[in-house]
Amino acid sequence: GVSIHIGLVMETVVTFALVFVVFATAVDSRGMGNLAPLAIGLIVLVDHLLAVSITGASMNPARSFGPALVAGEWADHWIYWIAPLMGGALAGLLYQFSFINRPR
Repeated sequence: GVSIHIGLVMETVVTFALVFVVFATAVDSRGMGNLAPLAIGLIVLVDHLLAVSITGASMNPARSFGPALVAGEWADHWIYWIAPLMGGALAGLLYQFSFINRPR
């Protein structure tokens, strides 16, 4: 019962949040790398609380591919490929140009 647009936006936003947190904690040398597992786990929890009832909170094409393959249900499956690619790319680019490349 969710529109394609809402599904696309929701999956893009939750993937963006996950990738942004990964960059901020595990990738950036100035981040708090020792807290990366906790921060990443918490954002996955928050993403699931927000999106699981709407889209299933995939955030990963491989996570959606298996169930779709087993169920034989491919309707609007492209959302689970395009949205994570868009969200991840946006987060990576934003973090790269806003934080990693900023003057020290």
